Amino acid sequence: MTRADLVKQTGLARSTVAQRLDALREHELVYEAHASASTGGRPPTVLMFNQGAGVVLVADLGATHSRLVVSDLAGQQLAETTFDMDIGEGPEPVLDTVHRHFLELLAGIDRSAADVRGVGVGVPGPVAFSTGEPVAPPIMPGWDSFSIPKWFSQHFDGPVLVDNDVNTMALGEHWTHWREHEHLLYVKIGTGIGCGIVAGRRIHRGAQGAAGDIGHVRLAGHDDVICRCGNIGCLEAVAGGRALATKLTELGLPAESSRDVVTLVRAGEPQAIQAVRDAGRCLGEVLAGAVNFFNPGAIVIGGDIAEAHQQLLAGVREVIFQRSLPLATGDLRIVPSRLGDRAGVVGTGIMVIEHILSPEAVDRVIQGGIAA
Repeated sequence: MTRADLVKQTGLARSTVAQRLDALREHELVYEAHASASTGGRPPTVLMFNQGAGVVLVADLGATHSRLVVSDLAGQQLAETTFDMDIGEGPEPVLDTVHRHFLELLAGIDRSAADVRGVGVGVPGPVAFSTGEPVAPPIMPGWDSFSIPKWFSQHFDGPVLVDNDVNTMALGEHWTHWREHEHLLYVKIGTGIGCGIVAGRRIHRGAQGAAGDIGHVRLAGHDDVICRCGNIGCLEAVAGGRALATKLTELGLPAESSRDVVTLVRAGEPQAIQAVRDAGRCLGEVLAGAVNFFNPGAIVIGGDIAEAHQQLLAGVREVIFQRSLPLATGDLRIVPSRLGDRAGVVGTGIMVIEHILSPEAVDRVIQGGIAA
């Protein structure tokens, strides 16, 4: 676009546009490209977004498996690595490992810490988004109230954003495939069960960042099941991957994880197929209430157990369409995730990029010379 185009589209004064462009050019986020066709006089200069002006570091940390990505400022992936790591080892050992891998990825693309514009981290537990601190995460011992942004600020300049992994997955899925929908639920069913909520095309985190914790909604008729949270009858304790693995093992089909459950389903084991379909019905019971309350346009199911999506979604759809109001389900889409296990890194990257390129960030550059 030209400067005249920006003035016309934004409705801002030429001086205001020039001021912001100066700030963007100073930080190499905008550059002057070839001139557009002249309509008389000197051809106007075309301004381009410089997606290579820096990089974003993204970490999608799971309970036992992690994925790290380095992307440019348009979200284009430049480098990636995956590795097994127990998040229960605690914040210092885990983040030391993440930092080492980040440096290796940067070196592999001839970049350095000075090129890092921002860092994003997704973790498998509740997070106070405003501070980037996990809050009493059940499967992350030692992480409670640990400041992940403060730790990374020792190594990189720029903002550090931290969120619950289901929220980042919801953002990634919505941004990539569902942007025409204002309201969406992303459900992750793996070892545990969680839900990311997109409301008005934005992640809804709730007052304290605890929105979407459907794994601990109580199911009727399961008072004999004790959840790891201490309550009884929680959805996660009945239909989560760990619960299904335990149930199948008791039936003589050894399974240690949610992935083992999916392997048994794919092998055609009738008991595993029935267990996953029953889990879908339990999930559908909780989601039926969410559909009546929230009225989403789409429900996207991800996580390990979602790999057996035919059996799982059959149970989910059966109960939702039976128990939800016709007005809420008339155009409702219930589908498996298209991004799969990449949803987290995609969403975390978008979260950081939208933050560092926001109008507020540019204004801070103008007002105080703070790096964008």
